[in-house]
Amino acid sequence: MSSIAAGGPLAQVDDVPRPLVPTRTASDLRFRGILVLGVLAMMAVLVVVLGYLSSNGWKALVFQGPSLLWSGRWSPTGAHISYGIGADLATSLLIGVLALAVAVPVSIATALMINEYAPQLVRRVLITLVDLIAVIPGIVFGIWGLDYFSTRTKGLQVWMSSWLSFFPPFRTPTAANYSNSIFVAGIVVGIMILPVVTSVSREVMAQAPRDAFEGALALGGTRWGAITDVILPFARGGIIGAALLGLGRAMGETIAVVYLISFDNNWPDRILGSGGTSIPALIANRFTETQGGEQSALTLAGLALFLLTMIVSLAARSISARYGELPGSR
Repeated sequence: MSSIAAGGPLAQVDDVPRPLVPTRTASDLRFRGILVLGVLAMMAVLVVVLGYLSSNGWKALVFQGPSLLWSGRWSPTGAHISYGIGADLATSLLIGVLALAVAVPVSIATALMINEYAPQLVRRVLITLVDLIAVIPGIVFGIWGLDYFSTRTKGLQVWMSSWLSFFPPFRTPTAANYSNSIFVAGIVVGIMILPVVTSVSREVMAQAPRDAFEGALALGGTRWGAITDVILPFARGGIIGAALLGLGRAMGETIAVVYLISFDNNWPDRILGSGGTSIPALIANRFTETQGGEQSALTLAGLALFLLTMIVSLAARSISARYGELPGSR
C-alpha cells in the first residue's frame, strides 16, 4: 500500500493487520457467570445423585457382591437372603425393546407425514397432537392401559399364545393373566415415547438437503423414491439416536409399568401372561415399605438402572455423531 509521508517523497508502507482485542463489558461478565453457575449446578446435582445412590447401595453390594447384578432371586427375608436384580434389569430392557418396536415405525411414518405430505395447517395440528402425548401423565397411561387397552387386546394375546407358541416368548401358562403382561406394558410405554422419537426424527429429516431432494424429483423420481434415496439415508444416524434415547426413556418408566405388570421377580422368559417386574416398578412397590439391607439393595438397583440408561444415552450420542449431530447436541 502506498502513501505520502509527511514532508517526504512517496514511500512504500506494508499492510499490517490491526489486532482486534475483544473487550468484555460488565454485562458480558455477569452473563458468563450465570452460565457457569448453571453448569456447575447441573454437575453438582449429578454428583449428589450418584453419591447418594453409591453410598446407600454399598451395603447391599458388600453383602452379596456383584452377583446380584445377574442373579434373579429376590428374597429379602428368610434364612437365605438374596437381592438379585438381574431379572428386573432384563425385564426393563425387554419392555424398552418392545416399546421401540411400536414407537420407531410409527414415529418415522409420522415424521415423514408432517414434513413431506401434510399441508401447512394439518402439519401444525399434527405437531400439536404429538406434543400433547408428551404431556399426558404416566399414571393416566397406566390406568388406560390396565382398564381399557389390556382388555381389548386379550383376544390378540390369546391368538398369539395359541398359534405362535412354537416361539418361546409367546408361550403362556395354562391360567394366564393377560392383563398384566410385558406385552401390554411394552405397547403402552411405546405410545408414551412416541413424542420423543417423533420429534427428534422430524428435526433430523428436516435438515436433509432440499436441493438434492428436489433434484431427484426433477430427474423424474417419485416422492417416495426421493425420500428413500435422500432423506432417510441422511437422517439414518439421527433416527438411530432418537430410538436409543426413546429406549432410555422406556426403561425408566415407572408409574405406568407399576399398573401394567405383576410384581414377580422371575426372569422374563415370555411376554404374554403375568410375570416379571422392572427396576422402576420394583423400587416403587418396595422402597417405602423397607429398611436396612433391602432398601440398600433397592438403591443399588436404582444406580444400576441409572448407569444403564446413561450408557444407552452415550451410545445414542456416539451413533448420532457418526452420521451427523442430533438437534440440540451442541
